[in-house]
Amino acid sequence: MAQPAVARERLFALRETIAKLEGKPAPALAAAESQALAESGLVAKNEGVLRLPLGIPALDEAIDGGLPLDGITEVRSDLLREAGAGSGFVLALAAALQRQDEENPNASLPILWIADPVSTMEAGEPYAVGLRDFGLKPDLFFYASPRKLEDALWLAEAAVESGVFVATILEVRGNPKFFGLTESRRLSLRAKTSKRPLFLLRQAGEEEASSACFRFLAVPAPAQARPLPDGTMLGGSIGNPAFRLTLEKSRNPALLSFLLEWNPHDRRFFAVSQSADPRLPDERAAHSGAPFSTSPDRPDRKKEMGALLAFARTS
Repeated sequence: MAQPAVARERLFALRETIAKLEGKPAPALAAAESQALAESGLVAKNEGVLRLPLGIPALDEAIDGGLPLDGITEVRSDLLREAGAGSGFVLALAAALQRQDEENPNASLPILWIADPVSTMEAGEPYAVGLRDFGLKPDLFFYASPRKLEDALWLAEAAVESGVFVATILEVRGNPKFFGLTESRRLSLRAKTSKRPLFLLRQAGEEEASSACFRFLAVPAPAQARPLPDGTMLGGSIGNPAFRLTLEKSRNPALLSFLLEWNPHDRRFFAVSQSADPRLPDERAAHSGAPFSTSPDRPDRKKEMGALLAFARTS
């Protein structure tokens, strides 16, 4: 079995090199990979595949019932300043995975986060208290920060193949040269063999071909205000984390966008209405009683201009 696997990896590497020389974009590379997998009979059917449903009917339908637990799910952010959205969504997935079945022996297995040093300097490291408040178990959370990408890839392969971790998170910054379709395919084979998921967290990276079953673009979204006991909304209150997700890679022909809220206490996702832009909250719902007076230095309406007087230029 080792020789066919090596042959397939060499074939993917050759196709990737040819595609880059021809200047094909990432979707074309992904299509070529899907066609190669179909020809080799390696495309898994939905029947019998372990999945993690997210509890949002429209989203679960778009991802074939849930995220595969024997493959790669990629989450990326466009900018490094938005790294918190990608990290938060991946950690929420890990917490939901721990919650999926408390009676399952796998629920007691730890989670491994393999960090990128540069991303860590910009976005920080996971904090034990914050992990607990986010719905995770700090005593079942392991953190590693290899200095080189080669060491991180080796550690990710070993972690997934061992089956010790209920989920492995591999953080990669940008689109490094030494992490292409070949390395992604190798990780996918390890996940398929061990039936363990790998969450690929690509910080400040662009779309590129990979063996991920699904790819999300995560963007931070404003937290929703919390309702008071009397049903009114308290403006400016801190709500649960929210993410604006775009499903970039799936079986769907068009991109799909979702606005989700993560409830750390219940360890569940909830859909947020996108009928209105959440960045422009309804002031009538957020505040009750008399409206605030208009600030004198920031008028709320444009005043009419009076007569104009032209002055001659002095220079």
